[in-house]
Amino acid sequence: MSEIQYFSEEGLDKLKAEVNQLVSVDRPAISAAIGEARDKGDLSENAEYDAAKEAQGLLELKISKLQTLLQNARLIDESKIDTTKVLLLTKVTIKNTANGKEMLYMLVPEKESDIKNGKLSVSSPIAKGLLGKSVGDLAEIQVPRGVMTFEIVKIDR
Repeated sequence: MSEIQYFSEEGLDKLKAEVNQLVSVDRPAISAAIGEARDKGDLSENAEYDAAKEAQGLLELKISKLQTLLQNARLIDESKIDTTKVLLLTKVTIKNTANGKEMLYMLVPEKESDIKNGKLSVSSPIAKGLLGKSVGDLAEIQVPRGVMTFEIVKIDR
């Protein structure tokens, strides 16, 4: 049995769009490539056919995995998120106590993380250290460089 994965509405929409793209666009394109290669004659010595069949196998595997993920996906109701504590799908502003620099992160499910856009995976060490904290709390977090201390400045939805 597969593990349940939680998604924001945006993340679930992206997953559905990716599955739709693979099934309705990529799958027919590979089928057409296989048909073209088959029309070129002897399949035993046709590298183009072999490559197209291998690509089809990889595509079908990816579709299968994503469809299983979609079947086990659960949508998180963002309207019921408590903003008095750092939780999944909250935006948290933290201040590094060593240098005073403030950073804004949104804690998201692992599959939606994108550090360049401020989306921090809830399973990352920093997010794990912030979970459950309230405004004004200090979080001492073990990172590869050592222990860093962050102050929770603000929590939003």
